[in-house]
Amino acid sequence: MKRPAIVKFGIFAVAMIVSWMVGSNIAPTWTVEQISLDVQADADGALFYMSGGDQSYFDAVPADQSQLDPVSVTGSNTPPPVQEEFVSAVEIRDGQAQDVYYQRTARFHWGFWSLLPAVVAVILCWITREPVTALLSGILSGALILGRYDISGEVLIPSLATTSAAGVLLLYLWLLGGLMGIWSRTGAAQAFAEFVTERFVRGPRTAKLVAWMLGIVFFQGGTVSTVLVGTTVKPIADKERVSHEELAYIVDSTASPIASQLAFNAWPGYVQAFIFVSGVGFLATEADRIAFFFQSVPFCFYAIFAVLGTFLLSIEKPLFLGAQLREAMTRARTTGRLDAPGADPLSSKELQGSNVPEGYKPHVIEFFLPLGTLIGLAILTFVVYGSPNVHWAFGAALALAAGMALAKGMALKDLIAGFHDGIKGVVLGSVILLLAITIGGLSQQTGGGIYLVDQLGDSIPFFLLPVLLQLITVVIAFSTGTSWGTYAVAFPLAMPLAWAVANSQGLSHPELYMTLCFAAVMDGSVYGDQCSPISDTTVLSSVCTGCDLMDHVKTQIPQASMAAILAAICWTAVSFLTA
Repeated sequence: MKRPAIVKFGIFAVAMIVSWMVGSNIAPTWTVEQISLDVQADADGALFYMSGGDQSYFDAVPADQSQLDPVSVTGSNTPPPVQEEFVSAVEIRDGQAQDVYYQRTARFHWGFWSLLPAVVAVILCWITREPVTALLSGILSGALILGRYDISGEVLIPSLATTSAAGVLLLYLWLLGGLMGIWSRTGAAQAFAEFVTERFVRGPRTAKLVAWMLGIVFFQGGTVSTVLVGTTVKPIADKERVSHEELAYIVDSTASPIASQLAFNAWPGYVQAFIFVSGVGFLATEADRIAFFFQSVPFCFYAIFAVLGTFLLSIEKPLFLGAQLREAMTRARTTGRLDAPGADPLSSKELQGSNVPEGYKPHVIEFFLPLGTLIGLAILTFVVYGSPNVHWAFGAALALAAGMALAKGMALKDLIAGFHDGIKGVVLGSVILLLAITIGGLSQQTGGGIYLVDQLGDSIPFFLLPVLLQLITVVIAFSTGTSWGTYAVAFPLAMPLAWAVANSQGLSHPELYMTLCFAAVMDGSVYGDQCSPISDTTVLSSVCTGCDLMDHVKTQIPQASMAAILAAICWTAVSFLTA
């Protein structure tokens, strides 16, 4: 066995032994997560709160009868008698006694060992450049800590049998893969590239600028943006010798960041549910909290700097450029090699060009009509239902692309062959995405996020809290690969903590201070998610641009980190204005 292989195996073996020892010999530490509820009463007087757009009814017990008392449970190694409880209390608000309600949930963690699954996956991803085995190693580590030794029956099957996993298979394997495969077979993507190149693109700069502008247009954010922009621009960028590292960075850094700036999407409705703080008037109702979300937009400094950074890279006037990305740009322009030596792009050869049957004449309308249908249906469902139905959108686009090809005379067997090629082209990316979802769930179950937020106290200087919240959410999101999951963990702690700090330290502008802390959690989560090799947007940015996953991660981190540092400086400076 070669020396590097021995080192990699040694890291894996040590990690597995340590994971087993932690799960077998260390009792988890329990804590109580307490969330203030925005409670309303229906016509019959029954109490409910809004959760995920639905009314959730509950029965509350008086706080002095609670079995999940935070004082007695937190720090204990003994499991509490119940895992969830709703409690009521009477508190003095504005000089008056008011009934307040809390949801208490028992959580546990293994201290810093809770981060081990994510650390194993990231380290092995980094040194092996092979994400499948790295993610499987992280999953095995988490399973050993949790004592789930039947990896298939207790870990993989339950995770892969979820609605989330089924959605990944439907959207990214069948619908996305099928659409890309049909576009490759009909030559539609290449026809679009030639159309745009002839009219707008005059070189690498304008090709990247098209990618940046599309990232702004597709402001729904996250996976939708990465898929649409990546698949649309890749043939143009390839033709103009734009390295896959450059394109993946632009696609990834205009996805979630722009979604928090142009937040006419599902983000405000999701986030507002986590930021209710009892007794805080400007967060009292759902409408107040959504308005608060939009008020925070100018203070989401990381998102602003991230979008600005990709624009400056697009026009090749970057304020800062990492050495590896600079090397990628030089390599692509001078040699035409779009990937680094030894790279293993996640988009396979089936999707690297056109495979048009003899006698079939591609037309750019075969690209524009399905794409327009996709975007239009996503926007329409967002307007009607409050959230874009991407499955309907991609399904309609796929059906239209297939119908147009058949109407133009393409044989059914050629169309199906293109569909098959498309699926084969995204299999690896879909597998990595499913594994990333699994390890993200395990990281949450081992309590990594709970442990990290427990390290914060309420005695920290007010001007340090925004940056500390940024750092803590960066670690959580990087470890779990999800910004939305980080919001669910961090906001219930961050917002009451910010309010307590603002009052205890006598700040003159507590609402502005709360806005800064809110923006720090928003942006820290986006930054950590964006840079994580186990994040769905990171994986999809690599898949849809044909980039090696770890090449994308390593070339994106320097630019993203500079944006995060500038954001931290801005939050610290503005926080002094709240004093």
